[in-house]
Amino acid sequence: MLECRSCGRTYESGSSEPWRCECGHALDFAEQPLPDSDEPDIDPREGLWAFDEFLPIGAEVTLGEGWTPLAESENWDAQFKLDYVFPSGSYKDRGASLTLSRAAELGVERVVEDSSGNAGAAIAQYAARAGIDADIYVPADAKQSKLDAIEAAGANAVRIEGSRQDVTDACVDEAVGGDAWYASHAWNPAFYAGTSTFALELAAQRDWTAPDAVVLPLGHGTLFLGAYRGFRALEAAGWTESVPRLLGVQATGVAPLVEELHGAEEAGMNDVADGIQIRAPAREDQILDAIEATDGDAIACNAEATERALDALHERGFYVEPTSAVGVAGLEAYRERGVLERDDDVVVALTGSGLKK
Repeated sequence: MLECRSCGRTYESGSSEPWRCECGHALDFAEQPLPDSDEPDIDPREGLWAFDEFLPIGAEVTLGEGWTPLAESENWDAQFKLDYVFPSGSYKDRGASLTLSRAAELGVERVVEDSSGNAGAAIAQYAARAGIDADIYVPADAKQSKLDAIEAAGANAVRIEGSRQDVTDACVDEAVGGDAWYASHAWNPAFYAGTSTFALELAAQRDWTAPDAVVLPLGHGTLFLGAYRGFRALEAAGWTESVPRLLGVQATGVAPLVEELHGAEEAGMNDVADGIQIRAPAREDQILDAIEATDGDAIACNAEATERALDALHERGFYVEPTSAVGVAGLEAYRERGVLERDDDVVVALTGSGLKK
């Protein structure tokens, strides 16, 4: 069953299930029952579905994704979760695998998504794995390097003139009026079920202890919200004792959550971190609730700080894409502001591969 956590409406699961409530709010799967045992019995060979007790969707479409490395980094006194080593080169595979598994369960024949970056590539790749047609709506001026992975997987890149919002509007029109299923990384509840596995894996790799804080890039909040839901589920099940502080990092110039929390901050556009330039996150209210619930925060980092962090990561063997570097830039900024102490137990998510620049 799907539910709206804003107005309380519920929708039965099935081939015609919606992706958005009549009130306009995003939908979510109803809360999963807690595992029967408080003794974890996890087999990493099962990939994301090692945590099937927490997932509302079966393993219909998979490339063996999951269990990305957790690396110690003495240079930053932190651990890095290397989510850039997924099959399509980003953490978005967590959501794409669950989303296309849901589409397969429902017998969907064609999906649409709007993204010229990692989400589009991931949806295209997992649609190919599922044998489902995919149209990925992209800006007309999207970089060819971003489109190569989409088109190589056999998906159709639909170029739309205008703003990024125009791209989304065109894709939504097709999902509402056409015969396609909206496999949106921002709206589809299956995507967030997938990204919750970030927290589940991380806890398992740390012998069922949560860190003091997790620092994550923050655009639409797909990983941020997924992490919150995963950590919350683990604590409710008694598998961990706490939920870490969730600390988001946005890009200056496009930082709506930072402005909501702190007002306008530093001026200037951070074009280096183009992957998180989201002006209107689909689940902004839920992200703000997660920040409040975890005593978290959101800050914005500029291009210079992002480039410094990117260079430092590359020099130390972490070959990530530019947007991914804002997590490390944010870690340093949070310490400078006194939000984090040097001896706090911190994990930073490294989200996208440098091979996709």
